[in-house]
Amino acid sequence: MNRFETALVHAGRDDFREAGVHAPPIDLSTTYPVADLDQGTASFDALVAGQASAANPIYARLHNPTVARTESALARLEGTEACVAFGSGMAALTAVLMARRAHGGHVLVVRPLYGTSDHLLASGLCGIEAEFVDADEIAARLRPDTALVIIETPANPTLDLVDIRAVVAAAGAVPVLVDSTFATPVLQNPAALGARYVLHSATKFLGGHGDVIAGVVCCEEPLAQPLRTVRAATGGLLHPLAAYLLHRGLPTLALRVERAQANAREIAARLAAHPQVARVFYPGLGTVRNAALAETQMRGPGALMAFEMVGGHRAAAMVMRSVALMTPAVSLGSVDTLIQHPSGLTHRVVSAADKTANGITEGLLRLSVGIEHVEDLWADLAQALDRAAADGCQKAA
Repeated sequence: MNRFETALVHAGRDDFREAGVHAPPIDLSTTYPVADLDQGTASFDALVAGQASAANPIYARLHNPTVARTESALARLEGTEACVAFGSGMAALTAVLMARRAHGGHVLVVRPLYGTSDHLLASGLCGIEAEFVDADEIAARLRPDTALVIIETPANPTLDLVDIRAVVAAAGAVPVLVDSTFATPVLQNPAALGARYVLHSATKFLGGHGDVIAGVVCCEEPLAQPLRTVRAATGGLLHPLAAYLLHRGLPTLALRVERAQANAREIAARLAAHPQVARVFYPGLGTVRNAALAETQMRGPGALMAFEMVGGHRAAAMVMRSVALMTPAVSLGSVDTLIQHPSGLTHRVVSAADKTANGITEGLLRLSVGIEHVEDLWADLAQALDRAAADGCQKAA
């Protein structure tokens, strides 16, 4: 079997020689001719029922060959039988929640996690009751109608790590979903640790260039079929052009993650020594919950970190205003470095009490380190920190 780096380049390309192509083709058809009605009817029934393919794609909402190739590649990278791609990470999570409703209306969730995921779960919009618990409470909080356990590790934005094996053991027969967006399959494979669903906001590292919005769920084929049925009914299919961009970016994923991680290790160490920074949250420094998992469950600490500014909100806002090379923007995992304020942006929809309980303060900034030269990144960040200090942000505001 090919090693991971080789699979990154070649996965999802099994039919290229037969098709006579070298680069991934893009099929933009919205509909497909049905010359044989009986075959068309059978294909329609198969796709609506969640089958991965059929003799005729019928209609792009039901199936697209370009998307299918990308799904095949990602399933290979996560070591699962199947992958189902959606128009965004939130569409992917929504589909899982809708599919699990047939098994019960109760979901256990470990915080922190991405702010919009938190909001969706807390709102009950998908007809489920989300109960937020600590990881060590899962076994005690299971109910007969518990249909899913959800964790995000590393967690957004504090980089807390959650022991996937321990959660799977505590959940018993209840499937566990791991949002592995921060880690990518380069650094972590939750399915190998017992997770039944592996979710990625593919907008982030998998796409890697800030030009595609996508979400994927990697899982066993029996779990994938209901997801495809939901996708077909709700119109959540990933657009083929986005699938093409996602597939095109995969060959460089390991190179991008490894370079960004090397930069992040250095930036985190320098931040930890800076007088304007009260605390750095980074697994590589041992400053997050269960940090040791970065070297056991994971294959490295990753390229994300958060840091608490001396001076609170005022200082954080000054840093965002002062960076020139880094981009002050939400999202993460791009080739360029992004910095943002979780409390005011990605986690703004989370209640103030829940943000406080999970360490999401007004002085917290999240940094997604890119692949630029580390000295250029540090020069930009250091001057922004100095401006915060010069602005009088010397103590918590």
